[in-house]
Amino acid sequence: MPFMTWANGLTALRLLAAPLCAWGTATGQWRLALALFTLAVLTDLLDGMAARRFGQATPGGGFFDHATDCTFVTATLAGLAAAGWAPWLLVVLIPVAFVQYTLDSGVLAGHALRTNVLGKTNGIGYFVLPGTVIGRQAFGLEWVPLLLVDILAWALVATTLTSMGERLLFLIRIRRASG
Repeated sequence: MPFMTWANGLTALRLLAAPLCAWGTATGQWRLALALFTLAVLTDLLDGMAARRFGQATPGGGFFDHATDCTFVTATLAGLAAAGWAPWLLVVLIPVAFVQYTLDSGVLAGHALRTNVLGKTNGIGYFVLPGTVIGRQAFGLEWVPLLLVDILAWALVATTLTSMGERLLFLIRIRRASG
């Protein structure tokens, strides 16, 4: 199956939007960031549907989708962190957690990504946090408290560390059981 499928084309659009969305959030270009963020969310929703609809779902495509999600949210959150809206610690943790997720799943050996509930919840949260800030700023929703943004950001730091710890403990248990 060729790599450039409809699904992967949608995912590639999200990947291309990442640096521009990061720039938009870092510089306060909120309408641009909103347009790019909306594009990212739509392509994230549609790429999996397209892969299934056209019979193009593959472990490689799934990995490309997840890697692109990681790149997009990390870049966008880096833009927000540069502008003081998000903690840099979260920006560092997301790609580290993704690398752990990839290695833990055995992607390099051709296996599909092994998800867990907390990881999936974090994946959604990684989009909710920038979406909240971008939406607040683009639409002038000052009634959305900044404390909510801070709580969400630090909750994501805590749950990302927890998820990483769970994966590490699972790996240790598996190694002890097999060896």
